[in-house]
Amino acid sequence: MSAVQSWLAEFSARNAQLAGADLPWLAAMRQRAIDRFAAEGWPTTRQEDWRHTSLAALEQASFDLSAAPLDIRQSLSALRGDEDGHWLVFVDGRHAPELSDVGALPAGVRVDSLAQALKTDADLVQQVYGDETAGNSPAALNLALAADGACVVLSRGATLDKPVHVVFFANGERAAAFPRNLYVAEAGAHGTVVEHYVGRSGNVTFTNTVSRVQVAADAHFSHVRLQQEANEAFHLAELQAEQEGKSYFASHSISLGARLARHDIGTRFDGERAESLLNGIYFADGQRHVDHHTEIGHAQPNCVSHEHYRGILADRGRGVFRGRILVSPGADGTDAIQRNDSLLLSKLARTDSRPELEIYAEDVRCTHGATVGQLSDESLFYLMARGLDRTHARNVLIYAFVLEGLARIQTESVRTRASQAVRALMPGADVLEELA
Repeated sequence: MSAVQSWLAEFSARNAQLAGADLPWLAAMRQRAIDRFAAEGWPTTRQEDWRHTSLAALEQASFDLSAAPLDIRQSLSALRGDEDGHWLVFVDGRHAPELSDVGALPAGVRVDSLAQALKTDADLVQQVYGDETAGNSPAALNLALAADGACVVLSRGATLDKPVHVVFFANGERAAAFPRNLYVAEAGAHGTVVEHYVGRSGNVTFTNTVSRVQVAADAHFSHVRLQQEANEAFHLAELQAEQEGKSYFASHSISLGARLARHDIGTRFDGERAESLLNGIYFADGQRHVDHHTEIGHAQPNCVSHEHYRGILADRGRGVFRGRILVSPGADGTDAIQRNDSLLLSKLARTDSRPELEIYAEDVRCTHGATVGQLSDESLFYLMARGLDRTHARNVLIYAFVLEGLARIQTESVRTRASQAVRALMPGADVLEELA
C-alpha cells in the first residue's frame, strides 16, 4: 500500500467517527479534501515551493492514529512550571480535559476544543474553518482527518489578560495527529495565543497542523508557535490569517525540534492600514531540516508588513526560507520589509534563502534581503580575553544573534519562555542563563 493509499484508508475507516461528522457542510468538505489529497499526493521536490524540502522520509514512515498515549502529567508540569495563564491540552491531537486548566476567563473570551465548538456553535466554526482549496496538499489532508483542535474567540472589545497556552503532546508510539485550530479576534479585541508542540525523546511521530486566524478591524492578535518536538519527529504546519482594516497581527515561529519541520505562514490584508509582523527563529543540528515559507498579500492601500527570520544551522543541519510579498494593483502606500539572516556553525551546515517581492503598484516602499555568515573570530577573541572559555563565548555570540528576534515577542512571559528554550539547546546553558 502506498503512502497516499494508507491515508485514504485511514479516512475511510475514521470519517464517520470524526467530530462534526453529522454536519453536511463539514462531511462534504472533508470528502472534497481527501479527494484533493488523493489527486495531488504528497508534495515533491519537482514543485517549486518544495524544491528544497523532500518528504520522502515521511512517506516511508508508518504511523498509528489510534496509538495509546502514555502518562504525561509530569511532562506537563515541567512544561507549565509556575506560569499562570489559560491552558488547553491535547494529547495526540485530542483534547484532554483532565489535563487542561482554562481557569476564569475575561468577559467576552471563549476557549474551547474544536470538537466541543462543533457541537455548540457550528455556524461560527463554519465561518472560520476554511476549505479544501486553501494551502497545499498536506493542509487538505489535515482538513480531511482533523478530529480536534483549539477554538479561541475574542468578542468585540474583549481583552485577554493572560496568554492562552494550547499544548499538543505527540505522545503515543508512532502517533499521528491532525490538529486544526481556529482563532477569532473581533473588532477591538486584544489577545495572545501560544501553541506548544512537544513530544517524547526518541519517538517518531507525525504532526500535521493548520491554524486559521481572523483579525477584525482595530483588533490586536499575536500567535506564537513554540515547536520543540523530538528530534525524530515530522512536523508540517500551516498558519492562514486574514486581516481587516487597522488590525494588527503578529506571528512568532520558534522552531527548535523535529527531524523535518515545515512552516507555511501567510496573511492577507482585507482592509486599509492593517499591519503584520512575521517573526521567526529556527535551529537545526544533526541532520535536521527546517523550512519556512511565508506569503503576505498586500491587497489594500497603506498597509505595513515587517518580516524577520533568523536561523542557526549546525552539523549537517539545513535551513530553508522562502518569503513572498505580493503587492497588488492599487495597494499604494505599502510599506514592506523582508529579511532572512542565517548563522552557519559548521562547514557542512547549509541554508537556502529566497526572499521575493512582487510589486504591481507604484507608490510603495519595499525592501528585502538575506545574509549568511559565521561567528566572528575577533568577537570570540574579545569575549575569551575577558574570562569566558571558548564554548561559553560561542554561546554568548549565538544567543546575541537571536536576541533581536526574541525581543519582538511583546508578552514578557512568552518572551522569557522562548528565550529559555533557545538557551537550553546550548552547552553550558546554566552559565548563559546567568549572563543573560
